[in-house]
Amino acid sequence: MENLNLVKNVIVVLSGKGGVGKSTLSVQIAYGLKALGKTVGLLDVDLCGPSIPKLLNLEDCTVHQCDQGWVPVYSSQDKQLSVMSIGFLLKHKDDPVIWRGPKKTAMIKQFVTDVCWGELDYLIVDTPPGTSDEHLSVIENLRKQITGAILITTPQNVAVADVLRELTFCRKGSVPVLGIVENMSGYICQNCSECIHVFSKGGGEELAKQENIPFLGQVPLDPNLAMCCENGESILDALVHSNTKVAVLNVIENLLQVAHN
Repeated sequence: MENLNLVKNVIVVLSGKGGVGKSTLSVQIAYGLKALGKTVGLLDVDLCGPSIPKLLNLEDCTVHQCDQGWVPVYSSQDKQLSVMSIGFLLKHKDDPVIWRGPKKTAMIKQFVTDVCWGELDYLIVDTPPGTSDEHLSVIENLRKQITGAILITTPQNVAVADVLRELTFCRKGSVPVLGIVENMSGYICQNCSECIHVFSKGGGEELAKQENIPFLGQVPLDPNLAMCCENGESILDALVHSNTKVAVLNVIENLLQVAHN
């Protein structure tokens, strides 16, 4: 675990189901922390669906070895945001990862122990949906370093029910829950700026109240955010005036407040 000795905070991003924007928010939170002057690492342990390289426009990058292990990929020359993903290890970016549980477990352990992160203020761990081998491996290998987990949901009941299972997983695994983010909470019309609640509203906030855990904020469904992800950009840099940008900043501000209380 020597490669994690200089990592101050480890934050695991979880969701009970796929398609709720967990990887999108992981990337935007990482960008936001970097904008605040923090040194950030982003570890993608979604082995079968590694989207982080695409979201950061790093798909053509590869990982190199040094005496201490793997050197992560840096998103810019200032080396403030470092990234590790199995997507960097595939021969072709579209190759599928068809592995059984033990091989996934071994790869995640290698990600945790063999990546030379250096000195980081935050390591954000983006996980696949659910509560499976990957999650158990992350918890087992990072138990002493984990600051806490963020749970991502969309507002509707079916998503909230799955996040409740994720919350139970965290409690059984003694992982502190830093809070819930309600993503895709309304659609911002590009013509009139009206917010239309496509997936209902308030499910994540209600769950946070019900379970007495922090609610970190709501992020709307915004085509501009989707475009930023397609282009590998930070919404903080790409959009000067945006309700979604304000919402993401609010989530980060609340996260920092909860993580350091």
